Amino acid sequence: MSGLIGKKIGMTSIFDENGKNIPCTVVQAGPCVVTQVRTTAVDGYEALQLGFDDKKAKSSNKALDGHFKKAGTSAKRKVVEFKGFGEEYKLGDSITVEHFEEGEFVDVAGTSKGKGFQGVVKRHGFGGVGQATHGQHNRLRAPGSIGAASYPARVFKGMKMAGRMGGETVKVQNLRVLKVVPEKNLLVIKGAVPGHKNSYLIIEK
Repeated sequence: MSGLIGKKIGMTSIFDENGKNIPCTVVQAGPCVVTQVRTTAVDGYEALQLGFDDKKAKSSNKALDGHFKKAGTSAKRKVVEFKGFGEEYKLGDSITVEHFEEGEFVDVAGTSKGKGFQGVVKRHGFGGVGQATHGQHNRLRAPGSIGAASYPARVFKGMKMAGRMGGETVKVQNLRVLKVVPEKNLLVIKGAVPGHKNSYLIIEK
């Protein structure tokens, strides 16, 4: 679906018309520049490649410089393809936050915060062993049995165990757009979205 690249500013809360306090996330969405137009004749599908957030010239190589020069723009940090744009766009066109409307629903994808090595209670939501008496020692948050001895005599692949947590692409669906602020390119979205402050987000209609 069509959408924009954004950057997470942080969380706040606003009051609705009924006086209810609603937690929300403030996102800087766009302006995004059209850096490539995919067509069925050339590429086999239709899509727009959008670039967001300028980066220093010394951080870009010659191949990327030439790619962005065709679009008449500076080098961009984040480049993503989107399908489903109803309007016609040309190379170098800018798409702003006004692509979204108040009250509509969006899907937001980003990279979740890295948590490092975590146990099964935090990583998979295990309850832990409830019995804390009868001589039990230091086993309250242990995973318990992970397999049998004689058969299958191994641990199955995919067993939920302790390990690294976070740092993965997560998409949260059906979040309502509470407010659009065109003069500052801000989008106020109900609820929380994945990622830390200043992390990049993909906002799809």
